Amino acid sequence: MNKIVEDADAALKGIKDNMTLMVGGFGLCGIPEKSIAALVRTGAKGLTCISNNAGVDDFGLGLLLKTRQIRKMVSSYVGENAEFERQMLSGELEVELIPQGSLAERCRAGGAGIPAFYTPAGYGTEVAEGKETREFNGKMHVLESWLRADFALVKAWKGDRFGNLVFKRTARNFNPVMAMAGKITVAEVEHLVEPSEIDPDEIHTPGIFVQRIFQGKDYEKRIEQRTTRKRN
Repeated sequence: MNKIVEDADAALKGIKDNMTLMVGGFGLCGIPEKSIAALVRTGAKGLTCISNNAGVDDFGLGLLLKTRQIRKMVSSYVGENAEFERQMLSGELEVELIPQGSLAERCRAGGAGIPAFYTPAGYGTEVAEGKETREFNGKMHVLESWLRADFALVKAWKGDRFGNLVFKRTARNFNPVMAMAGKITVAEVEHLVEPSEIDPDEIHTPGIFVQRIFQGKDYEKRIEQRTTRKRN
């Protein structure tokens, strides 16, 4: 039951070329910083990364774009990363853009064992091209399939050696649904505690979904865009 590994490098053991990875976070909030840095060190190429976006040019998944380790991005947003945009427009990077809610639900469905579901999002757009459509209650819907991954890399605020995770506020975002959908889920946490220190009612992701956990240190927690109000 002890799922603790020494560090990010040990946690990512087994990641190889051409694998599919889920990477938690929203913008730069709640991203698995240490796992992404270790992923760069693996040198694994041809990766398919499922993530809401690809960070910024010099942080988050942007680091993997810079080293050309990502072959395909499955995302809902590309606006903060100039290198992402450049590679997509030049044809160097394959991109599947998905409505944000559909992306979250496809990840959740993968973890719940639901192979497909209907949603109205994307009907009548390029998102629906080549997909089955069906009318429900007078409204057209698109059939979307689940998403699953060889590895899911997530970041939590607190965790224990059993793999139980607690996320902090908006840093929860995509992390819980992606944790469910990886064959191997790696969780990095800011605080690694004893199981008795987490109230069962506070657990967001049960340890059954987590295979490896480690404690990260010295998190940068960079802010993607800082907007402040002028003093009166």
